[in-house]
Amino acid sequence: MIAKLAPLGAGRCVKASRLGKIIRKAAPIFNRRGYDGAALSDLMRATGLKKGGIYRHFGSKQELAGDAFDYAWKLAMETRFEGTEQIPNTVDRLKQIVRNFRDRRTGVGPGGCPLLNTAIDSDDGNPRLRAKACQALGSWLDRMQSIAEEGKRRGEVRSDVDSRKLATLIASTLEGSHMMSRLQKKEEPRNLAVCHLAAYLETEVRARKAKTGADKS
Repeated sequence: MIAKLAPLGAGRCVKASRLGKIIRKAAPIFNRRGYDGAALSDLMRATGLKKGGIYRHFGSKQELAGDAFDYAWKLAMETRFEGTEQIPNTVDRLKQIVRNFRDRRTGVGPGGCPLLNTAIDSDDGNPRLRAKACQALGSWLDRMQSIAEEGKRRGEVRSDVDSRKLATLIASTLEGSHMMSRLQKKEEPRNLAVCHLAAYLETEVRARKAKTGADKS
């Protein structure tokens, strides 16, 4: 009797699924406690694996931390841009990104913003994770810059707006307010940041339509 062969690549799919499960379980631990604070015993408890089981799939704790950050950041980006693709006007799209940062934090995952957490955690002693955070920040800035550039081409964003500086202003204002809200344990800094950016996008970024002859008279 001829044995039934498994589909080509089935083992690879099973392995990928197992890796994904480990990463999903480990991501909240790294995001809450940082690289040094994430004890191997906690990772073992969360994943249900022994030390050898973890290191059979990942060459090092740092490799697992990097993959966990990538997973957490993917969730954060999906949450921050949720619902924006359906908004036709680019300035309104940017305003929704700002609101999402405040209003949809639960979708980011336990521990809050992985970018802020990892940037602080890796600033002095973990260059590989710091590089991950820099890459993530770049991806966020690039995406907002792209929206602003599209707006300029469509006449929705003022032509004198520097798209990169605008993206940097949005990101730095939101991340700074998030840090303050966490330290002070109150929403006021985040609310102030969102209100300020919404007003700024209206008054300094949105293009004004030229007045017609009838309007001028």
